[in-house]
Amino acid sequence: MVFTEQLSVRTHGNTHILDITEDIQAAVKKSELSSGIAALFNVGSTAGLTTIEYEPGLVNHDMETAFEKIAPQNGTYEHEKTWHDDNGHAHVRASLLGPSLTVPFVDGRLTLGTWQQIVLIDFDTRDRNRTIICQILGE
Repeated sequence: MVFTEQLSVRTHGNTHILDITEDIQAAVKKSELSSGIAALFNVGSTAGLTTIEYEPGLVNHDMETAFEKIAPQNGTYEHEKTWHDDNGHAHVRASLLGPSLTVPFVDGRLTLGTWQQIVLIDFDTRDRNRTIICQILGE
Protein backbone atom coordinates (compact mmCIF):
# COMPACT_ATOMS: atom_id res chain seq x y z
CA MET A 1 0.00 0.00 0.00
CA VAL A 2 1.09 3.58 -0.67
CA PHE A 3 0.01 6.55 1.46
CA THR A 4 0.99 10.09 0.47
CA GLU A 5 1.12 13.10 2.77
CA GLN A 6 2.17 16.61 1.71
CA LEU A 7 3.86 18.68 4.41
CA SER A 8 4.09 22.46 4.26
CA VAL A 9 6.63 24.33 6.37
CA ARG A 10 7.83 27.93 6.59
CA THR A 11 11.60 28.47 6.47
CA HIS A 12 13.86 31.49 6.85
CA GLY A 13 16.66 30.66 4.39
CA ASN A 14 20.38 31.09 5.06
CA THR A 15 20.95 27.49 6.20
CA HIS A 16 17.82 27.41 8.36
CA ILE A 17 17.58 23.88 9.80
CA LEU A 18 14.10 22.66 10.64
CA ASP A 19 13.43 19.43 12.57
CA ILE A 20 10.57 17.65 10.77
CA THR A 21 10.86 14.31 12.57
CA GLU A 22 7.54 14.58 14.40
CA ASP A 23 5.74 15.57 11.19
CA ILE A 24 7.09 12.48 9.43
CA GLN A 25 6.24 10.23 12.39
CA ALA A 26 2.71 11.65 12.39
CA ALA A 27 2.37 10.83 8.69
CA VAL A 28 3.52 7.26 9.35
CA LYS A 29 0.94 6.94 12.12
CA LYS A 30 -1.78 8.44 9.92
CA SER A 31 -0.99 5.88 7.20
CA GLU A 32 -1.93 3.07 9.63
CA LEU A 33 0.86 0.95 8.11
CA SER A 34 3.00 -1.18 10.41
CA SER A 35 6.26 -1.62 8.52
CA GLY A 36 7.82 -0.13 5.41
CA ILE A 37 9.61 3.00 4.31
CA ALA A 38 8.92 6.72 4.39
CA ALA A 39 10.25 8.23 1.15
CA LEU A 40 10.67 11.99 1.56
CA PHE A 41 11.17 14.53 -1.22
CA ASN A 42 11.70 18.29 -0.97
CA VAL A 43 10.01 20.16 -3.81
CA GLY A 44 12.47 22.83 -4.94
CA SER A 45 16.15 23.25 -5.73
CA THR A 46 17.48 25.36 -2.85
CA ALA A 47 16.79 23.10 0.15
CA GLY A 48 17.59 19.51 1.04
CA LEU A 49 16.88 16.70 3.49
CA THR A 50 19.15 14.73 5.81
CA THR A 51 19.44 13.45 9.37
CA ILE A 52 21.48 15.06 12.13
CA GLU A 53 21.64 15.28 15.89
CA TYR A 54 19.48 18.36 16.32
CA GLU A 55 21.53 20.16 18.97
CA PRO A 56 22.46 23.86 19.21
CA GLY A 57 26.15 23.62 18.31
CA LEU A 58 25.44 21.70 15.12
CA VAL A 59 22.25 23.59 14.21
CA ASN A 60 23.41 27.13 15.01
CA HIS A 61 27.04 26.91 13.95
CA ASP A 62 28.67 23.76 12.60
CA MET A 63 26.41 23.04 9.62
CA GLU A 64 26.56 26.64 8.37
CA THR A 65 30.34 26.70 8.81
CA ALA A 66 30.77 23.47 6.85
CA PHE A 67 28.52 24.56 3.98
CA GLU A 68 30.21 27.97 3.86
CA LYS A 69 33.54 26.20 3.25
CA ILE A 70 32.04 24.04 0.50
CA ALA A 71 29.98 26.69 -1.33
CA PRO A 72 30.59 30.20 0.05
CA GLN A 73 27.65 32.59 -0.01
CA ASN A 74 29.86 35.34 -1.45
CA GLY A 75 31.41 33.09 -4.10
CA THR A 76 31.09 33.62 -7.82
CA TYR A 77 28.34 31.54 -9.43
CA GLU A 78 27.40 31.39 -13.10
CA HIS A 79 23.81 30.76 -12.00
CA GLU A 80 23.68 34.29 -10.60
CA LYS A 81 25.05 35.76 -13.83
CA THR A 82 22.41 33.87 -15.82
CA TRP A 83 19.41 34.72 -13.64
CA HIS A 84 20.62 37.98 -12.00
CA ASP A 85 19.87 36.69 -8.52
CA ASP A 86 21.85 35.98 -5.36
CA ASN A 87 21.32 32.29 -4.58
CA GLY A 88 23.88 30.37 -6.63
CA HIS A 89 25.42 29.02 -3.42
CA ALA A 90 21.96 27.76 -2.32
CA HIS A 91 21.59 25.70 -5.48
CA VAL A 92 25.07 24.20 -5.10
CA ARG A 93 24.56 23.39 -1.40
CA ALA A 94 21.13 21.84 -1.97
CA SER A 95 22.44 19.77 -4.88
CA LEU A 96 25.23 18.37 -2.73
CA LEU A 97 22.90 17.57 0.17
CA GLY A 98 20.14 16.15 -2.04
CA PRO A 99 16.36 16.59 -2.13
CA SER A 100 15.34 13.20 -0.77
CA LEU A 101 15.67 10.79 2.11
CA THR A 102 14.30 7.32 2.83
CA VAL A 103 13.68 6.17 6.41
CA PRO A 104 12.42 2.68 7.31
CA PHE A 105 9.76 2.20 9.96
CA VAL A 106 8.89 -0.89 12.02
CA ASP A 107 5.84 -1.36 14.22
CA GLY A 108 4.68 2.11 13.17
CA ARG A 109 7.84 3.87 14.43
CA LEU A 110 10.63 5.44 12.41
CA THR A 111 13.88 3.52 12.90
CA LEU A 112 15.98 6.53 13.86
CA GLY A 113 18.86 6.45 16.30
CA THR A 114 18.51 7.93 19.78
CA TRP A 115 20.07 11.25 18.76
CA GLN A 116 18.96 11.26 15.10
CA GLN A 117 16.36 13.63 13.69
CA ILE A 118 15.09 14.25 10.16
CA VAL A 119 15.77 17.81 9.03
CA LEU A 120 15.07 20.11 6.13
CA ILE A 121 17.86 22.59 5.47
CA ASP A 122 16.88 25.71 3.53
CA PHE A 123 19.83 27.39 1.82
CA ASP A 124 17.97 30.13 -0.06
CA THR A 125 18.46 33.82 0.71
CA ARG A 126 14.90 34.55 1.83
CA ASP A 127 11.90 33.14 3.68
CA ARG A 128 10.09 30.38 1.80
CA ASN A 129 7.08 28.12 2.07
CA ARG A 130 8.48 24.62 1.53
CA THR A 131 6.65 21.49 0.46
CA ILE A 132 7.82 18.01 1.37
CA ILE A 133 6.16 15.01 -0.21
CA CYS A 134 6.10 12.03 2.14
CA GLN A 135 5.20 8.76 0.48
CA ILE A 136 4.79 5.90 2.89
CA LEU A 137 5.09 2.45 1.38
CA GLY A 138 4.44 -0.65 3.43
CA GLU A 139 2.04 -3.09 4.95
